[in-house]
Amino acid sequence: MLPKGIYVVTTISILLKGRCLVRKMKIQTLQEPRMVKGYQILINGDKITQLDKNSFLVPSQSNKNLKYRVEKIGDGWWCECPDHQYRLVYCKHIYAVQFWLSLKEKLQKQTVTIKTPEVYQCKFCNSPNIIKYGRKGRKQAYHCKNCNRTFVVDDGFRKMRYDPQVITAMLDLYFKGVSLRKLADHLHQFFGLKINFRTIHRWIERYIKLMSEYVSSLVPELSGEFHADEMNVKVKGNWKWLWSIMDKDTRFLLASQITEKREIEDARRLFQKAKAIAKTKPKKVVTDGLPAYRKAFTKEFWVRNKAERPEHISHIRLAGDINNNLIERFQGTRRERDKVLRGMKKDDTPIVEGFDIYYNFIRPHMALNGKTPAEKANINLNLDQNRWLSLIKQALNHHTERDTPNETN
Repeated sequence: MLPKGIYVVTTISILLKGRCLVRKMKIQTLQEPRMVKGYQILINGDKITQLDKNSFLVPSQSNKNLKYRVEKIGDGWWCECPDHQYRLVYCKHIYAVQFWLSLKEKLQKQTVTIKTPEVYQCKFCNSPNIIKYGRKGRKQAYHCKNCNRTFVVDDGFRKMRYDPQVITAMLDLYFKGVSLRKLADHLHQFFGLKINFRTIHRWIERYIKLMSEYVSSLVPELSGEFHADEMNVKVKGNWKWLWSIMDKDTRFLLASQITEKREIEDARRLFQKAKAIAKTKPKKVVTDGLPAYRKAFTKEFWVRNKAERPEHISHIRLAGDINNNLIERFQGTRRERDKVLRGMKKDDTPIVEGFDIYYNFIRPHMALNGKTPAEKANINLNLDQNRWLSLIKQALNHHTERDTPNETN
């Protein structure tokens, strides 16, 4: 019995076409340093170039201007780097190519099955007298015998050229911090899709608008202690203020907004948005010492009955029981995304709303034991593994039900 962490490798060296090839078989663990370094090449984002079916160029890790040629000949591998040439072992460049090919093959084989929802009535006349009527593209078509019209069910991706899995993957990676141009390069490198980065931005605008209308109708169960703060962001080359307010225990982000100044009306608007989502007044509001907060709090939350009056805490400390560390930490998370953007292009950018949706409904939190703030606030949408896709479908159903008139006999 081998100790944990020990690997077993069978090495066969052969001479073919004047090159010493190495075959390795039966690797039990991923503990060999060269394997780890090869995997690190992919993590760092270094681009591997495929010259032909069996030839590749891998960037050197010590010299940015140098690339090593890696070839697959029969069952063996060859690399021109010194480590392979002198030690006759799999070098990190060969491992990097193998990992890269494995990942590429896995992504290309992935298929996405989108279940068409059961349809019980015509979307034009609401008649239940419908039948399946072939397919339009990838979607099931239906025919209504009452109004003699044919239709397909809109699952949120109707008339979209690309697979929903690709679109939702771009949404997820974008709000995780990847730039639009890098997303376009990723699609081209791994999927062979030449998609302009502006197209990806239009996807983001379209689906964030759809989801934003839906999630704003959901009512969270909150702890009643709100934390608010503001930070500088660059919009169209000018510095402006991005305000945020969230609930303490659930980490649910209630509202965000961009303003040019930090005046009373700006703070009031933030509080008004928070009340509209929470559907109730808080028990306590924690802010910094900005005078606009105090006056805005009085105008929005003050009531004559002292027992029902919320408490406003503005004299906070960095440590101790009274602090604003919660929202400050969130601002740091938002700042990480803002650095990639290098500034926003407009005040009404969908990025702010989109990040709020990502933070509340998509991103699990360690502080919440792997739950999202929405789940912690008892908004149980039962999202599938692809949370973006499930949320888009639910948002579309909500939009359809809202716009469909109720018929009465």
